Amino acid sequence: MRRLVAVVAICWICVLVAPACAQQIDVAFAGGSLSSPGNSFSAGTLLPAEGGGAFVGFNGDVLFKGNLGAQIEVNWRASQGLYGGQLPYRPLFYDFNAIYARRFTKLVGAEALAGIGAESIRFYQGTYNCDFYGNCSNYVSSTHFMGDFGGGIRFYPYKSFFVRPEMRLYLVHNNVEFSSARLVRYGVSIGYTFGGSK
Repeated sequence: MRRLVAVVAICWICVLVAPACAQQIDVAFAGGSLSSPGNSFSAGTLLPAEGGGAFVGFNGDVLFKGNLGAQIEVNWRASQGLYGGQLPYRPLFYDFNAIYARRFTKLVGAEALAGIGAESIRFYQGTYNCDFYGNCSNYVSSTHFMGDFGGGIRFYPYKSFFVRPEMRLYLVHNNVEFSSARLVRYGVSIGYTFGGSK
């Protein structure tokens, strides 16, 4: 949870500091789901699919030079899933991207992005583990480096408010707990654009 708070804090700092040199800033709340290949067996061990469940998250981008900029996002499974039908778990994805975003008309825009990040899978144990400093958690994490690619279409129904159907392809390195390293998150973000051409 502390990592999530740190990522959200960094996002907000970027949003507050970036106006000094930015041409456009977008912030949004996301909702959607995750898709992946089905279960598989490896050396007699069942590797479950990671897909399914509702995902929520936050994202923001800053355009510095024309239509080019930087984007950051964090998305997590809203409720815990059951790993192998027994162990509660929750995946969390956070990434940093280069973005190309263009507004074609007053009502329609599009974006494409690519970058790197990490997947943190939290396996909940039911008991709390505490360190020497008194920091306690009821989960253990398995974190994997990933690359991501994606895009979306922005629709501006009212002034600078937008609705963006979107898709992300996550390529997770060494995702040994699950059946595949390729995951697709799809959903919709609702957000607001500060600045930019309207």
